[in-house]
Amino acid sequence: MNTTLRRLSSIVMLMFVGLMVATTYTQFLRADQLNTDTRNTRAIFREFNNARGPIVVGGTPIAESVPVDTPFGFQRVYSGGDAQKAQMYAPVTGFFSLVNGTSAVERAANSYLNGQADALWVDRLTNTLTGRAQQGASVELTIDPVIQQAAWDALGGQRGAVVAVEPSTGKILAMVSKPSYDPNVLAVHSTAEAGQAYQDLLNADDDPLINRTIGALYPPGSTFKLVTAAAALEHKGMSADTVIPAPDTYTLPGTQTTLPNFGGASCSPTGEQTITDALRISCNTAFAGLAVDVGAEAMHETAEAFGFGDSFQVPMTSSISRYPSGKDFTPDRVALSGIGQGDVTSTPLQMAMVSAAIANHGTLMQPYLIDTIRDPDLEVVSQTRPSAIRDAVSTSTADQLRDMMVATVENGSGTAARIPGVQVAGKTGTAQTTATAAPHAWFTAFAPADNPQIALAVIVEHGGDMNQGATGGRLAAPIARQVLEAALNR
Repeated sequence: MNTTLRRLSSIVMLMFVGLMVATTYTQFLRADQLNTDTRNTRAIFREFNNARGPIVVGGTPIAESVPVDTPFGFQRVYSGGDAQKAQMYAPVTGFFSLVNGTSAVERAANSYLNGQADALWVDRLTNTLTGRAQQGASVELTIDPVIQQAAWDALGGQRGAVVAVEPSTGKILAMVSKPSYDPNVLAVHSTAEAGQAYQDLLNADDDPLINRTIGALYPPGSTFKLVTAAAALEHKGMSADTVIPAPDTYTLPGTQTTLPNFGGASCSPTGEQTITDALRISCNTAFAGLAVDVGAEAMHETAEAFGFGDSFQVPMTSSISRYPSGKDFTPDRVALSGIGQGDVTSTPLQMAMVSAAIANHGTLMQPYLIDTIRDPDLEVVSQTRPSAIRDAVSTSTADQLRDMMVATVENGSGTAARIPGVQVAGKTGTAQTTATAAPHAWFTAFAPADNPQIALAVIVEHGGDMNQGATGGRLAAPIARQVLEAALNR
């Protein structure tokens, strides 16, 4: 063989080796990644010919596949086609679409719903041997339909979110985000219609595709004072009865900027008060100074203990709530962080978990949305067991924070959340966004205070129906009360 042929043969051989390596990499090493890629519509076309498993709440499917006389075989239907109920559950179910892929639980539990999960291998083998059509597993959620409906109704036509959890386990009992959308319009078999419906949702000004409970970040406002108080008790040896400065105005350290109390109010005629009273009436100047006294490091450590800086896998991944750090985090920024303003951001789920940890004697549980997965024969394939993330604060600190939150509802800024015969522990928040925009109204709470069954967070964006006159106590607390009442009376 002459030199030219030898070189040509070597090049051809290298090309074949490269082709085999590329094929092996694509078909084997990247198989799972490609199959789960939401842009891979071929996988979805294949799955539409199988009986995808239902997503179940309270024993009733809120998403299911029904047989249809089309080449696709099955049509995904949400809440029986009821657009209103489908919207109520859309942030939880997400969508399963020919051209738009999947989202939320439809994506997170896809391998179970389509029957391809490793845990379902026996069913797949049985189907192969018997010739039975493949079926997906049913995914049962922790959502309580009574609480979900109450949260949906209480939020009304306002933009915002309500999320509720069971403090002792981390079960998510309600997950409502408004505005929402009807996933049925994305599940149609017309690629043109489904694609146009998705573009319309993407172009909407109010972001209906965002699950605000876990995907949106807001300044938490005065609800964050719970974390500031926890830091003072945990790291500075203070107690609920410790007296701290509470001036009419507070000058941010290193600046000439003065911070007033809400509405220019005076927190105390003496210029000082206990931490309990400062939290009860939500005194800005007291908590700004308290944060500086506690220090950036202790504040950051406490926020992280409650979950700031991490994402929750529920199983959808939440946005990461942030408490700042670093050389640019100067004392004036620390002061603002003490009242949940400045550089602090939080998801509603994060603030619900702050209350849940306090309710659970200081222990932060892993929040979760999927309770049980069953195969087509209704045998349990997977059962979620509650697990603790960490102790956010000591039991003593949690008990003191609980008592402070009870005082806030009984005779403080959160009286609109009072329920006759039930001790409610709560904290209001009114978070400024810009100089001209109406504030976000917050409320976080748990009840009953002595035996917590539910913890929640409510946010209404930009003042909702009350616009510039909104506060957490006036707007968000009544919403929380309605949800708590529904949970306790169910």
